[in-house]
Amino acid sequence: MANKFKTVSLDTMVDKHIGKRGTERREAFENELRIDLLGLAIKHARQERNLTQEQLGNLVGVQKAQISKIENSVKNARFETILKVFDALGAKVNFNVELNNKKLAY
Repeated sequence: MANKFKTVSLDTMVDKHIGKRGTERREAFENELRIDLLGLAIKHARQERNLTQEQLGNLVGVQKAQISKIENSVKNARFETILKVFDALGAKVNFNVELNNKKLAY
């Protein structure tokens, strides 16, 4: 019996179900992924420093619940708080800004 399933790349599946790069829906999807990766980076950095969420919250001046929210979804966190978290973790933060496919450097 022949295999009915076809193997396709993740990019092909995302193009098909979310939309091609450049479409509004795809850009929103990509931005949400980046935001989730930021929360994951915070969580990994905290764990590397052997800190609990409560300990990190004390260093930053926020409650443990705020650290949990940031690690799970940075969408509603203040930018200033996120920078304080990275500072408390001793993490260097870099930003890349692109305009019309050209990186802006300052």
